[in-house]
Amino acid sequence: MMRSIAYLLIIALPIVLGQSVIPPSTWNYTYPWPVKYHTLTSQRLNLSMAYMDVHPNVTEARDTIVLLHGKNFCGATWEDTARRLLAHNYRVIIPDQIGFCKSSKPPSYQFSLQQLAFNTNVLLQSLNVSEAKILGHSMGGMLATRFALMYPSLTTHLILTNPIGLEDWKALGVPWRAIDLLYADELKSNYTTVRSYQQATYYVNTWKPEYDVWVNMLVELYRLPGEGEAFAYDMALTTDAVLTQPVVYEFGLVKAPTLLLIGTKDNTAIGKAWSPPEVQAKLGNYSVLGKETAEKIPGAELVEFEGLGHAPQIQDSERYHAALFEWLGRVG
Repeated sequence: MMRSIAYLLIIALPIVLGQSVIPPSTWNYTYPWPVKYHTLTSQRLNLSMAYMDVHPNVTEARDTIVLLHGKNFCGATWEDTARRLLAHNYRVIIPDQIGFCKSSKPPSYQFSLQQLAFNTNVLLQSLNVSEAKILGHSMGGMLATRFALMYPSLTTHLILTNPIGLEDWKALGVPWRAIDLLYADELKSNYTTVRSYQQATYYVNTWKPEYDVWVNMLVELYRLPGEGEAFAYDMALTTDAVLTQPVVYEFGLVKAPTLLLIGTKDNTAIGKAWSPPEVQAKLGNYSVLGKETAEKIPGAELVEFEGLGHAPQIQDSERYHAALFEWLGRVG
C-alpha cells in the first residue's frame, strides 16, 4: 500500500511542479509607461513577463522596435531612447526578461540566451508582431544577437549597443566559477559596489548625480523583501549562462542589417574579476572588439564613440541618438 502511494506521488510530481506559479514582482519602482504582463509556462513554471508597449500619437506606427535591457538594467532604463523613438513614430516594446526587475523571479531556472530569446518571441507573437527592429544593450545586445539568429524572418534590423559576448571569455582563460560562488558575490551587492563598478566601466571614471538613479534602482532589487535572494540567484545563473554560451562564433550567420554602437572606453568582460592578471589584461578591449565584430557580421556598420564607456546612450545621449537615428533614417 505504501509503495502504491509513493508511486502515485512520483507520477503526480510533474503535475504539481507544472502548476507552480511564480507571480510578478511586487517591486513598486515607477516605470515611465503602464506595465503589462504576459503569462507563459516555461520549465514547469507559470511565469509573468513584464513589458511596456508604447504607441506613438499617430494613426499607424512607422515600425516596431524592441528594446532589450542588460544584466544590470531594467526596461525603465530605456526611457530616454524610447521617448525619442516615439517622437519618430515608432511603436516601442520594452520587456523585462524573466528573473529581472518587474517580471517573475523563479527560485531556480535554466537561464540561457536561447530561453530568453524564446520568451521574448512568445511575447511578440502574443502582441501580433511579425517584424521588428531589435535593439539590445550589454547582455541585451548578446541576447539580441541570439534572437536575430533564432528568428531571422522577424528581425528586420539588429542594433547592438556595447554588447557583451564579442569574445569567448572561457577560451581566453577565464576560469569557470561555481554558481554558489557567483550567488555569494551577488549577495554582497550594495550601493558602493554597484557604483564603483559602473563608474569604472559604464562612465569611464566620471560621475554625474543623475547616474545614481540607476545604481539605486539595481540595489533596490537586491534588497527587495521576499524577492531579493531569488533575484540575486537569478543573476548568478545569468552570469553562468553568458559566460558559457558564446555567440561570437556565429556573427557571420547574422542576416539582418546591423549597426554596432560602441563606446571605445568600455572594458566589460564577464569573469574578469576572478581571472588571473595575465587573463584580465586580454579582456574587454572594445576599441578592438567593435572593429573585429563589424568585420564578422555581413554588411555591419560601426559607429565608435571615443571617450565613452559601456553605456553611451546614458553617458552622451545626444551623440548616441544622433548616430542611431542617422542610421535608421538611411537604412531603416
